[in-house]
Amino acid sequence: MSTTIPRRAATGRPPRRLLLNLVALVTVAVSAFPVYWMVITALKPTADIQSDTPSFLPLHPTAAHFRTAVHAEGFGTFWRNSLTVTLGAVLMSLVVALLAAFAVGRMRWRGRRAFLLLVFTAQMAPWEALLIPMYVIARDTDMLDQLPMLTLVYFMTTLPFTIVTLRGFLAAIPVELEEAARVDGCTWPQAFRRVTFPLLAPGLLSTSLFGFITAWNEFAFANTLIVKNQDARTLPVWLSSFSNVFGTDWGATMAASSLFMLPVLLVFLVLQNRVTTGMTAGAVKG
Repeated sequence: MSTTIPRRAATGRPPRRLLLNLVALVTVAVSAFPVYWMVITALKPTADIQSDTPSFLPLHPTAAHFRTAVHAEGFGTFWRNSLTVTLGAVLMSLVVALLAAFAVGRMRWRGRRAFLLLVFTAQMAPWEALLIPMYVIARDTDMLDQLPMLTLVYFMTTLPFTIVTLRGFLAAIPVELEEAARVDGCTWPQAFRRVTFPLLAPGLLSTSLFGFITAWNEFAFANTLIVKNQDARTLPVWLSSFSNVFGTDWGATMAASSLFMLPVLLVFLVLQNRVTTGMTAGAVKG
């Protein structure tokens, strides 16, 4: 006697994949809506922005707010300042973290566990707790209103995460690949440069993307350490300049915020196809 498994009724419980897709769609919509609202607000005339009846589409789009933002005083200077401190912090963090991750992941030395514990502790420390100590250090060393000081602060805040992440990527690369290169006549530096470093590229790109976003969006340290020299301000601080005693120019603020978002979006679009994992899967036969 044969038995058959009854098919799920059409009115029954929805498939699990459909439910997950629905949850993902709702999550994306909720996350993307503030960005969408920022962009359409930047495209609306001032009268539509201040209207009591909100509109979800710019009925009369205008670029006037973007012109106001671009022609604002110091626009080019603040862009240059943000790019300088962000790229400087990211590059320094990658170089130092790469050396530290290699030392932790490939070498055995006394104090290695204590070093990792300190790195994890530094990563968990809230940044707000460092504001006053950093201000005191910058004041006592005559580094207030200096972009190098801000670069060092961003370097310090992104370094722990970069070390931990690169260590994880390095641990996923089989050490047998380096040993095979050594057998073929490579020195340790050559084996690392020719074998390990190319496979570590996804980790470098991932951590550089995180570091770029973190340093580019940071406001508290930039607002605290840049006190008198207004020409050393960065873009997040510059965005507050659209608020004055007469109120906030929301159109110009949203336009400036949209322009401020573009570099991060471009970096993400360039790196998203390259940030992958599992490049070493199957590289070593069992």
